[in-house]
Amino acid sequence: MTSIMTNAAAMAALQTLRSIDNNLETTQRRVSSGYRVETAADNAGYWSIATTMRSDNAALSTVSDALGLGAATVDTAYTALDNVVDVMSSIKAKLVAASEPGVDKNKINEEMTQLKNQLISAAQSASFSGENWLYNTNAAELGTKQVVSSFVRGADGSVQVTTLDFDTEESVLIDIQDASRGFLTKSIDADVLRNTGTGAREYYLLDMGAPTSGDEIAIDTNTTKEQLDDMIAVVDDVIQQLTDAAATLGAITSRIEMQDNFVSNLMDVIDKGIGRLVDADMNEESTRLKALQTQQQLGIQALSIANSSAEKLLTLFQR
Repeated sequence: MTSIMTNAAAMAALQTLRSIDNNLETTQRRVSSGYRVETAADNAGYWSIATTMRSDNAALSTVSDALGLGAATVDTAYTALDNVVDVMSSIKAKLVAASEPGVDKNKINEEMTQLKNQLISAAQSASFSGENWLYNTNAAELGTKQVVSSFVRGADGSVQVTTLDFDTEESVLIDIQDASRGFLTKSIDADVLRNTGTGAREYYLLDMGAPTSGDEIAIDTNTTKEQLDDMIAVVDDVIQQLTDAAATLGAITSRIEMQDNFVSNLMDVIDKGIGRLVDADMNEESTRLKALQTQQQLGIQALSIANSSAEKLLTLFQR
């Protein structure tokens, strides 16, 4: 039946054209934005996952910055500690030289005094961003220092920040409040080190004003061979302790570097995972766009043909 009131062909063509236009709009949006899932309306599940992971990646970026700051602090402490070990070795060599007959012990002591000043300078200079793990001026201990290492999201959705911990008891060289807390200010019993069994003989390297027991490691013309042997044993023991402390800091530096690389790789992997969920396949979308544009042109032509069919009815009424 042909009707001038209802054009079924035009309605069908219009419906098809509307569908094509909707698909074309979606494809054009994907091509222009690069996203297959740009808003929650596109795919609520994927959009939610991608948004959460982007937030976690931003947190990991901050962790990477914190690792850089922590690495700089540890490197500063390690560099100063390494210098201190070298200076301590020089002091040990001076004491050995003082054991030789006929040497000017006063001159050697003057050289040792300058080396001690270098120890103080190195400890005081080992500061980065207000953090100094070698020199303590506070009444309280420096305690355990923490370096942010990672941001972790649990299976239940809970989040936490993990840290690398370092006990500064293993690194403090000078403590001006409590001499016993610093490697260079605390007293060490030479009798225990040499196992002579002749009674306690305590020595310390630096006098920073804090109360301490024993004698400072310093020599003059009256210093005996026995006293020099005691001082050499104490200095050697301090060197061993400082070497262990430097080794610990070196291990932490290596751990921070590995963690920093891991965080960077993890961020890349998360970005790739997000891309698989929400990124548009540009090859596919460009092909679809071309096809839809062709369909749109055909749909317009089909609608035009359907609308022109009604005009043909006029020929029936022409004379």
